[in-house]
Amino acid sequence: MKKQTYDLEERLLEYSVRIIKIVEQLPNTRVGNHVAGQLLRSGTSPYPNHGEAQAAESPKDFIHKLRISLKEFRETQRWLKLIQRVPLIKKPELLNDILEETEELIKIFVTSIKTAEKKKK
Repeated sequence: MKKQTYDLEERLLEYSVRIIKIVEQLPNTRVGNHVAGQLLRSGTSPYPNHGEAQAAESPKDFIHKLRISLKEFRETQRWLKLIQRVPLIKKPELLNDILEETEELIKIFVTSIKTAEKKKK
């Protein structure tokens, strides 16, 4: 089993890399290209949005950036499930690991948002 990293920035970077590798496996068809574009956008978005959150101008701005990342994770989760269900890649079971990571990252961002909202009050 892969050693779990707790450096969130590194974890988000690795997540983006994994999304890019999945996108590159999708078929060059109308459906494959559509899903690839959507997944690439939503799946790589949390990494730079986390960077923007770190440079937030206010607590409200910080929470807003975290919420954008959370929204993108949820969208990515849906695209990954669709790829697995169709299936659009040869070994759809290989997506189980990134779906687990997506769920964990969603939980981290939900908790971070709740904590930031409590501190803001």
